[in-house]
Amino acid sequence: MRAFIAIRLSVEVEDFLTGVQEKLKASGADVKWVEPRNIHLTLKFLGERDNKRIEEAKTILEETAARFNEYTLQPSSVGAFPDIRHPDIIWIGVSQGTPETVQLVQSIEEGICRIGIPKEKRPFACHITLGRSRTPKNIQGLVEQLNILKEGFWEPAPVLKVDKITLFKSTLSSKGPLYEVLHEANLKKT
Repeated sequence: MRAFIAIRLSVEVEDFLTGVQEKLKASGADVKWVEPRNIHLTLKFLGERDNKRIEEAKTILEETAARFNEYTLQPSSVGAFPDIRHPDIIWIGVSQGTPETVQLVQSIEEGICRIGIPKEKRPFACHITLGRSRTPKNIQGLVEQLNILKEGFWEPAPVLKVDKITLFKSTLSSKGPLYEVLHEANLKKT
């Protein structure tokens, strides 16, 4: 099965990010926007794995979560990969909570590597994907909207209490990906 490890977002953060998506949609760009119920912060994509590896990943999640305290995370900026002038992937960055998330990812990577799943080659970038450009249609309008949000408009985002990490199953369908929670591991209470 196809799986990934992520931080689930609260309804308040999802609603806030949906509002950001709506502002960006005004550009009329050809973007496949992430469904609000599917928005999350990916920690590690596992790819296609058999049941044995999934069970081992659950154990790694429990071991990792037991070493980390709960913390808070706050979305803080809008951006794009590879850059804002060429927005292939549109994202929201994180200010508060980035160091803790990076440490969490490093620990997950170490654990997952022990069960034969390779580490990421690229350095981890703490972000929440909002959408992916499909074609260059109205891309300049999207760049303008991104710059408006980046430079002039930014209301404070709600703060998210990160108290667990989640292993998801991802099933691709014609209506988009369907995510199912396979396991959740609680971080230590502070």
